Amino acid sequence: MPDLTFKIDNASVVPFAAVPMLAFKLQITNSVPDEAIHTIALRCQIQIEVTRRRYTPGEQEQMLDLFGQPDRWSQTLRSLLWTHVNWVVPTFAGTETVVDMQVPCSFDFNVAATKYFAGLTDGEIPLLFLFSGTIFYAPPDSSLQVAPISWEQEARYKLPVKLWREMMDAYYPNSVWINLHKDVFERLYRYKMQHSLLSWEQALEQILARLRTEEEIEVNS
Repeated sequence: MPDLTFKIDNASVVPFAAVPMLAFKLQITNSVPDEAIHTIALRCQIQIEVTRRRYTPGEQEQMLDLFGQPDRWSQTLRSLLWTHVNWVVPTFAGTETVVDMQVPCSFDFNVAATKYFAGLTDGEIPLLFLFSGTIFYAPPDSSLQVAPISWEQEARYKLPVKLWREMMDAYYPNSVWINLHKDVFERLYRYKMQHSLLSWEQALEQILARLRTEEEIEVNS
């Protein structure tokens, strides 16, 4: 039965993809020789190991929405689930193969992982890849057989923050995504039309300016 191990060698941005996407170069090694691996139905859960890096004061401020005040981080700082990936590894002979495991990246700021990535200014993002799935293989002089991937298989990789930022800047230059409830969007849309505003930015800036004015009047009264 195959005995597989996994290693992430590097990561790169997938060029010309429809959505932001990273390709992690995954090295798969089978310690059992003379077995033909017909295919692997691979499942991978990717977690962000947030406790495995340091944070600058500016980054700590950006993490308030996720973890609260830094003096509570000993209780609130926990690994975050980033995403799940299903990938089919094609046939390979010998003991090793390398595939590009492609991972779509959301820029929705309702997603905790997006908030975390965007809150970092530099350094690396510590990732943990947890593997599972099914191996279809054939030992010498034997028919096709099926075996599960051992549950303890995992790999770690430190993703450069710069790579993620450059990718998002290329797809969404000087912009972010915010997902609104439909009723809130409709109220904002009516406000924009009623005031003959040309863009969503103008609508939000006008609302925020009015709020600032009301706060200043309240403070001074």
